[in-house]
Amino acid sequence: MQIRFVKNIQFTRLVKADGRLREFNFRKLKGTGEELFSVDVVDDRGNRIIFQLKKENGTWGLVEQVLPRWIGDHEQTFHDIIEEELRNMEE
Repeated sequence: MQIRFVKNIQFTRLVKADGRLREFNFRKLKGTGEELFSVDVVDDRGNRIIFQLKKENGTWGLVEQVLPRWIGDHEQTFHDIIEEELRNMEE
């Protein structure tokens, strides 16, 4: 019997969005057949917003859903954060 370890990837980054420093929690989803990250953040009222980022053509982008503008405006930032974290994990 052989044991196989699959590394769980999750991390948190602070991003200034909509004039506030917000904590974005990233978690890589396994077993979907696609490269996906689930991200959650709290809005001004304390409600948790959960959305997904999918890798297509080498770029992490938002999965189509209705989100506040301050999240959509940071799509490139999310791409950069994920790529940086994945590079650091390889080292």
